[in-house]
Amino acid sequence: MRTDSPREVPDATLVVMTNIAKRLAQGAGDDAAVDDPSGRLAAYMAKTQSALDLLAMVTLWLVVVPPGDFKYGTAALIGRVALSVVYGIDMAIRSHLARRHVSYLVTHPIGVLSVFAPPVRVVFSLRLVRSIFQRGNLGRFLLAAAVMVLNGAIIVYLYERHAPGSNIHTLGESVWWSLVTVTTVGYGDFYPVTVQGRVTAGFVMAIGILTLAVVTAQVASSFMTQGPTGPRGRAPVDGRTPEAMLAELDQRLARIESLLTASVVTRAQSGGSPGAE
Repeated sequence: MRTDSPREVPDATLVVMTNIAKRLAQGAGDDAAVDDPSGRLAAYMAKTQSALDLLAMVTLWLVVVPPGDFKYGTAALIGRVALSVVYGIDMAIRSHLARRHVSYLVTHPIGVLSVFAPPVRVVFSLRLVRSIFQRGNLGRFLLAAAVMVLNGAIIVYLYERHAPGSNIHTLGESVWWSLVTVTTVGYGDFYPVTVQGRVTAGFVMAIGILTLAVVTAQVASSFMTQGPTGPRGRAPVDGRTPEAMLAELDQRLARIESLLTASVVTRAQSGGSPGAE
């Protein structure tokens, strides 16, 4: 006789899928459970990871463009070094809290590269956007998308302002171009001509398409949840779900069937026939 419940297999599957989702949500190899038996590393990451990802997003324009392309290259270089020190301290703390210090650094190459190669931090920005997207917070997602678009505008401006044949010479023109691009309008009055500017434009286009898709899905979901006003779209008065009502109906039919069966057996034992009367 089987003693396990039919829900055990789905529950086990759900646990496995949840663990996989948590690993993917951490991103960039930040699985702290392997080298963190005490939980200190996980607690530290929970407090600092979102803040560091936000810092990477806000300063994306500073680390993607080389310091020589800035008007004040020395100040830009100092800013990049200061940010690298911040992420270097973060990796040092993580390695210290992990059970195997060197092994943690080896198994987290993205974090190590982000210290010495600042453009790698674009991965942190994408991780933050994905995390907000998975949480379903539309307001924060739109804010993150706006910050990414503004980063794109600044990056395009810094690459295009002195490029031969470029028609984007001011930050205002670059912001206007980014707005036209992200809304998929495409006037064509401004456009990047450098390779770096066009690569950035590709990211801005992708953000625009994703944002429009998310907003469209949110509006459609809002209309669906409102539902029709007639009886078919109205929830049950007693608050029961359709599954619960079907289960109760099955129980009632089973009781009726058992009563009819008992009545037939009783008449057969008394020598009568169900259709004799």
